[in-house]
Amino acid sequence: MKAAFPEPEIVTHKGKPVSVILAIKDYEELLERVEDAEDVAALKRARRKPLHYRPLEDYLAARPRK
Repeated sequence: MKAAFPEPEIVTHKGKPVSVILAIKDYEELLERVEDAEDVAALKRARRKPLHYRPLEDYLAARPRK
């Protein structure tokens, strides 16, 4: 099946672009790229925070017992 819109179609209102129509495959790829960029940004923020470690014994002593 051939895609209905091989290129994105720009919808205008009074001569100004207001929305775009694109193939679902292109839309899904765009969403994936946005999610990847958000993941990279979150990783960069996490790497800037200092790491705090504590001994295993301290963790085990502080955690709730079942």
